[in-house]
Amino acid sequence: MSPQPELPETVDAICEGGDLDCGSGLLLIIREAMAPLEGGGIMEVRSNDSSVGVDLPAWCRLVGHAFLGSKPGEGRSTSHFLAKKQPEDESLAADQERARNHAWRVRVRALDDEPVVRAYARNHSFDVGQPASFDTEEAAPGALEYLLGALGGCLAQGLRWRASQRGIAIYALEVTLTAKLHDPFVYLGLSEGEHAGLQQVEGRLFLDSDADEAVLLELWDEVQRRSPLLDSLRSPIPVHIERKTTS
Repeated sequence: MSPQPELPETVDAICEGGDLDCGSGLLLIIREAMAPLEGGGIMEVRSNDSSVGVDLPAWCRLVGHAFLGSKPGEGRSTSHFLAKKQPEDESLAADQERARNHAWRVRVRALDDEPVVRAYARNHSFDVGQPASFDTEEAAPGALEYLLGALGGCLAQGLRWRASQRGIAIYALEVTLTAKLHDPFVYLGLSEGEHAGLQQVEGRLFLDSDADEAVLLELWDEVQRRSPLLDSLRSPIPVHIERKTTS
């Protein structure tokens, strides 16, 4: 058995990864934090995700950094140590540009003789019912419910991740959202009103944590400010959907 490598006692930078894994943006955060370091600089990456211990050494071999080893940290956290390669990495700007230009794609198909349509996103698929159903029983959640679910999921996951970065323990977390339409009769074709969309969205956060209330309020404000979905709902965005014919 090979001896355990001696880990550095001091580091030049610390990256708090929280619960993020390498495929969820952690590598980009590491590269941002590593950019100011000179070649040979030591970085400590703190992570709660067990897969990082496998994926991070592989990434280091790929890009040329030295993976120095890992050791248990506080609580669920593990500290991973990297030495920046020589010379200074110049590809961070390219990675940042790829992240800025990344496009998320969803394909939706109508199913023969089915009351739902099916959406395909990466390696996932899910059925979507009527856009705005007023019935209590449906074959699948409606489009508005998926929208609210996506918003709630964005906020809840964002809160979990940012809390984990700060070492804040969350014991229970729930986001409830309620929405109303400006005029539901526009969608039904019974009104010529101007607004078929959402009139308002209201919600509540239920949170059990070990942090002070002031810290949690600050964290919640940051989560809402940085939420891609919430920011999209608050700000008008251009939407252009081109029609393609099959004939």
